[in-house]
Amino acid sequence: MAKTQDYTKMVQDMMGAFPMDVTAFQGAFKTSAALGEKMAKVALEAAEKSTEISSKWTKDTIAKVGVLASAKEEPTDYTKAMTDFASSAAEMAAENLAAFAEVAKKVQMETVELMLAAGKDMSEDATAAVKKATAEVTTAAKKAAAAAK
Repeated sequence: MAKTQDYTKMVQDMMGAFPMDVTAFQGAFKTSAALGEKMAKVALEAAEKSTEISSKWTKDTIAKVGVLASAKEEPTDYTKAMTDFASSAAEMAAENLAAFAEVAKKVQMETVELMLAAGKDMSEDATAAVKKATAEVTTAAKKAAAAAK
């Protein structure tokens, strides 16, 4: 009966001849985690600011509705109150939508800055890792060639 070849030993020997440095992977993971943390911070700040804007807008609208709902002396006072409410609601909408636009603009700018910085960091990390891996593989190949002689 033929003896089967031990591929496990062969693969271990091959992997030993070409050692792998995991520090490059650890560095990439740390860079990625840092980017995620910064992006989460940007998103949470935007959510907080948007909530503040919405809350203020709601409180202001409720206050205006309270004035609108109060009893009036003359029928024309109801028309004036409704006109005033519509005017102030339109003004509040414009102000609050502009505030939301400012939040969105800030998020966009911060996101672009983070992505550019992360791209630069990852590019530098990748270049360093490739240089290091090339040097290690070259050294391992020279050792393997010398051992084969």
